[in-house]
Amino acid sequence: MLMTFDEVSKRITAGELLHIAGTEALLRKLPKGNWAGGSTEYFMDGDGGKVSGDLLFVTGFPYTDFAVKSYGTDNIKDVAVDAYDNGFSILIVPFDSAVHKMYAEKAPGFEDLFIKNIAGWIAGANLGKAGQTPIAVNGLTGEAHSGRAAALHIGVPADKAVTIGVINIFSQDEESPLIEFPEEGFSASKCLINGEEAVFADYIAENGIDTKLPLVGDYSGNGVNISFKSTYDGVVNFYAPVFSGIKYRIAKPISNYAEEFNSHLSDFRDTDAVFSCNCILNFLYGELDGKSIERFNGPITFGEIAYQLVNQTLVYVSVL
Repeated sequence: MLMTFDEVSKRITAGELLHIAGTEALLRKLPKGNWAGGSTEYFMDGDGGKVSGDLLFVTGFPYTDFAVKSYGTDNIKDVAVDAYDNGFSILIVPFDSAVHKMYAEKAPGFEDLFIKNIAGWIAGANLGKAGQTPIAVNGLTGEAHSGRAAALHIGVPADKAVTIGVINIFSQDEESPLIEFPEEGFSASKCLINGEEAVFADYIAENGIDTKLPLVGDYSGNGVNISFKSTYDGVVNFYAPVFSGIKYRIAKPISNYAEEFNSHLSDFRDTDAVFSCNCILNFLYGELDGKSIERFNGPITFGEIAYQLVNQTLVYVSVL
């Protein structure tokens, strides 16, 4: 829930185990304690989506087995190894940092990544305000970093089972040509369109592609979104990397983004989420400011983590 700085400080001082999201300025002033957090000014609270630089979103956990650790490019490969066998981890990674890029590109090859329950989000800043820096915070040590991630590793009792879920309103449009990329990365100039070399920016412009719709990659039958960020000087930039060897298509068109998103959420109304995060693109394109999403409250993020990096999704953790 959204809380004031003083309210959050009291909960930290009382020794509660917390995940906290808020502005860089507020996070840096919080006392040390049993928490990890990251920066954003966008939230989904019980009474609707909000943008606030004065409040912090707090999620509390009733567990006693936990660890808070920081990760850079030197040790991010160990994040799943460090996780509890029966539990879950909330990993928070600063946007556009070297560790963000490494996790996005290399995480599928990390040891134990798809064996442990790794969820989380990419920390960001207010899109309309200059001078903010995305950060992740290790509350135990008080370290706030723009270049290092923070993870809250939590163990749950043996009689509990953890599930990480992804709500994705997009699927491949079978009428879209197959799109492949010769190199992996967060940007692309050349691509193959049905096997023919093309300039991707030209293809987008000439075909009037709606870049609110992501690319959807076929990962062994599972669709993974790659959201469009910008196009500049013939280069298309993404919020997550494309990979060579993966076949992509443009997502199936959506007539009303907000209605489609809410329709998908209706299938999850009985889900009891102990943590959730939702993409900034869903917040903006789905016009969620002031609109409530039952059971799925948390930070609005600049990328989501469901084992690997995903985009334009809602990610949640349930413990049953």
